Amino acid sequence: MEPREAAFRLFAETADGVFVSAPTGEILFCNPAAEKILEASAQQVVGQQCREFFNGRDSNGNQLCQWPCPLKMTLSRGDLIQHFEMATRTRTGKPLWIDVSCVALPSEDNQPPTVVHLFRDVTAAHQLEVLVRQQLAQTQLTMSEKNVSPVGELTRRELQIVTLMRTGATTAAIAEQLFISKTTVRNHIQNIFSKLKVHSRLEAVAYVNEMARREPATRTETGQTPSVTTEPPKVA
Repeated sequence: MEPREAAFRLFAETADGVFVSAPTGEILFCNPAAEKILEASAQQVVGQQCREFFNGRDSNGNQLCQWPCPLKMTLSRGDLIQHFEMATRTRTGKPLWIDVSCVALPSEDNQPPTVVHLFRDVTAAHQLEVLVRQQLAQTQLTMSEKNVSPVGELTRRELQIVTLMRTGATTAAIAEQLFISKTTVRNHIQNIFSKLKVHSRLEAVAYVNEMARREPATRTETGQTPSVTTEPPKVA
């Protein structure tokens, strides 16, 4: 069995979306998972030029899909390609972000490779990240105007709680760790939201993580509130 045919059989039933592009860029194969993500049948995908069908761009709007294909050129040199995110659209026109990994099939010397593209729909995660970044930017703007960090307004107990939140600890886990009631934890969390001017745990954690990255040094002077460390402790 030829490597190309073996690849088609291997990826036919995988949960990840898969399409295979020929050395010329023509799409040779599209599995059912890819059909679902792209909202297109295999008949609508196979035979298309991948650069025209996907018209992929990065987060800055730069063109990723073009000819000669930079991915094929990289793989033909024997270099590896790290997975990457790409903006495209479904067949019906919906915005779509996919995380793509590439595998080159064996090819003759000096020939562009046939490439297997495995991808997942990461649209929801990308949109959530954008929302968090927007909220963080707005919070930082407010903080800059006041020239004071809201993190410094947190009490010692609130710092303990937000540090545990960064580990993904639930309300029940935080209560057990700090030997307080779940109601008390919820009250502290609401106070944290108010002081940081955020509306969710995700926003609070994103904000504190950014502050920890920018100001990693802890305050050790007597009488000062300790800052949040860049590496949160693990919950027992």
